[in-house]
Amino acid sequence: MNKRNYHNQIKKIVVNTGIGEGAKDKAIVEAASKDLLSITGQKPSLRRAKVAIAGFKIRKGDPIGLMVTLRGARMKDFLTKLVRIVLPKIRDFQGVSLTGFDGQGNYNLGITEQIVFPEIDYSKVSKVRGLQVTIVTNTGNKKDSYQLLKDLGMPFAKEGKK
Repeated sequence: MNKRNYHNQIKKIVVNTGIGEGAKDKAIVEAASKDLLSITGQKPSLRRAKVAIAGFKIRKGDPIGLMVTLRGARMKDFLTKLVRIVLPKIRDFQGVSLTGFDGQGNYNLGITEQIVFPEIDYSKVSKVRGLQVTIVTNTGNKKDSYQLLKDLGMPFAKEGKK
């Protein structure tokens, strides 16, 4: 058994998806919300633009994304599903990048297609969307966070790969 600090743990997992083009169409927001609900098992909250950006034709208050914060049993179930089912299902998977850590020991992972999740029926998907998964830990640094996620089964890429 590893001599790991058992006080280090995962606090929450945040799953985000963008719906920038859906600001004008409620059906796009509903479809993205339904996909995220089936992936995480929790209703997503709608995120709105805080400021207007003329270049992207976004006004303040327009819906631009959906977010789910997972804690407890749902968080553990999602992490297990992510590590054991979803990541190995990704095309040409060589492991997750080692560069996804921030200064506080949190890990960010981008998934380019929501269709790699087993709950998503590809024939009913209106548009393929990407997801951002943030794993928030209380480790405080990259080294401890890496060891924690590795012990939990996260398949990291080899040093020279990514």
